[in-house]
Amino acid sequence: MSGHSKWANIKRKKGANDAIRGKITTKIGREITIAVRMGGGDPTGNMRLKLALSKAKANNIPKDNINRAIQKGLGATEGSNYEELMYEGYGPGGTAVMLDILTDNRNRTAADVRHLFSKYGGNLGQDGCVAWMFKKKAVFLVEKETFDDEDALMEIVLEAGADDMKVEDEIFEITAEPEAFDAIEAALGEKGIETASAEVTMVPDNTVHLEGKDAEKMQTLIDALEDNDDIQNVYSNHEIDED
Repeated sequence: MSGHSKWANIKRKKGANDAIRGKITTKIGREITIAVRMGGGDPTGNMRLKLALSKAKANNIPKDNINRAIQKGLGATEGSNYEELMYEGYGPGGTAVMLDILTDNRNRTAADVRHLFSKYGGNLGQDGCVAWMFKKKAVFLVEKETFDDEDALMEIVLEAGADDMKVEDEIFEITAEPEAFDAIEAALGEKGIETASAEVTMVPDNTVHLEGKDAEKMQTLIDALEDNDDIQNVYSNHEIDED
């Protein structure tokens, strides 16, 4: 999700209850394990692991959980062999939805995802049906309360390789090509500028603004998808007001 709704979603997750935080911990641990299996245990040369560790830090994942996930990825402990998939579909109001999947049972996951789309006003689509609407981007969110000099921040990130910076109420949203992630992260770090979120994600070319029942249905669908253990990330082109 992008813009105001993305920030609202981050704040909501920060205030998540213990059950939801447990699911977040499990999903991030799984992502760390897969990242290590694919690219090794050194985050310096493994961007996927670096991003997973950054997400773990942002969500206050205990070090013991992180170390177990790394050891599992290195083969020191037994674990399930997960398959990576991307599912695509449509939500209420003609919105586009993409899902990053990590599953040890493709048939179970397909049935679960299809059921959730159908139950909450959407439908699962064919491969490629909405992927063309999104581009992979590095996205950084900086809260104004931690750094409020817009001109200075703009100069810092543009020099580091950012494509654009938008102002959304209480946050600055910085976007760049994924290859610029390290340089921008380093530039912000050198200036002591903290980020509320730093990730490589799928950003829609255009958004669909939802109101009323469609907005309620869409948020319910997103919540249900994010609650599924096999769904790592949910991307959508919808925009809804924070309230």
